[in-house]
Amino acid sequence: MGRNLLQVLRLFSYELVKPPDGLWGAKQADGSWSGMMGMVHREEVEFAVGPFTITPERETVCDFSWPVHSDNLALIMVRPGLQNDVSGFLKPFSWVVWLLVMVSVLGIGAAMFGIERGEEKVFSFSEKNLMRKVTQWVLQTLTQESSDWLPRKDGGRLLVSTWLCVLVSCLYSGILRHADVLVTIPSTPGLTSAQDDLPWRLEAGSMMPKFLMESGDPVRQKVVTHSSGTFPDCWAARQAIARGEFAALCDETSMRKSITTGKCHLYIASQKVFTNAMMAMAFKSNSTYLPNINKVIRKVKESGLLERWMASQITNTSQCLRPPSSDRRDGIEALDLEAFSGPLLVLAGGMAASFLVFVGEHVKKTMRTALLDDAANANPHKLT
Repeated sequence: MGRNLLQVLRLFSYELVKPPDGLWGAKQADGSWSGMMGMVHREEVEFAVGPFTITPERETVCDFSWPVHSDNLALIMVRPGLQNDVSGFLKPFSWVVWLLVMVSVLGIGAAMFGIERGEEKVFSFSEKNLMRKVTQWVLQTLTQESSDWLPRKDGGRLLVSTWLCVLVSCLYSGILRHADVLVTIPSTPGLTSAQDDLPWRLEAGSMMPKFLMESGDPVRQKVVTHSSGTFPDCWAARQAIARGEFAALCDETSMRKSITTGKCHLYIASQKVFTNAMMAMAFKSNSTYLPNINKVIRKVKESGLLERWMASQITNTSQCLRPPSSDRRDGIEALDLEAFSGPLLVLAGGMAASFLVFVGEHVKKTMRTALLDDAANANPHKLT
């Protein structure tokens, strides 16, 4: 874009110079400036094309041109998709919810047993093998099986009906699905909670780290303090992002240009980190070139040339900008064995546990029989 502007000017000859560190430019701890902004501040160059995000701090060391355009900054990452997950059948709930489900199982069993014993005394009836019946009912209800036994009176039935509605009908049956998982990071809080799945990096020499740290928001500050490193610029890092090496905070223009290949291999998060950032060229203070550049920028914008240049660089992005949940596979795809690997592992574990219990019962019965035989042989006239 900047080179196109210079071609329109034709008012002077120029030479493009790259900054030694390859950065946009940010204030360092010793007060100096890095990147292109540092070259402008030290007057090593007349101006830097950029365009740069206009910030109050940058305005202290340079003069900005008229805004070339406005941009948004958001998260960009490899486009997520459906994938099989061994533990996917557990993902509808967090571990805290699963723990509370187990606590409710124990609690409802104890409450049913206590209410049933109390109703036995009030209504003068007796329920044989009550503990076994309560335990069996709780397990059958949890696994959505029918049960022949229910509490006899209204108190116990109201208790089990409430638990049945909340746990099974309203919660478990309505949410639990198969083991295909769609991993997305729609916002900054989602990014900070997904560091183990997808690390993130920040653009070196940009205004974003300082903006996030000065926001006062602990979540945004964590984006800076817990990042896995930096990268020179978003355009140069597009291939690494597409390979899933890390997620990044980038300007939307660079991100849209990165996905114009039609592969839809990148994903732009819906929630923006910074909106309507004004982008402009940076000039050294009191530059004599600035007034003429401003005139050209206004004419280019008013004539529609800027929009035309942008449209020529950013094409075929409508499909790629849709959320990953709108992606459709070709035809109906049969579930393979991997999709059921989690439940099958649970089944295998249950079968192994039941076999061990069976072996234990067999050993117990054998030992009991042997003890009875020894007792009978020692006391042949005593009834056993």
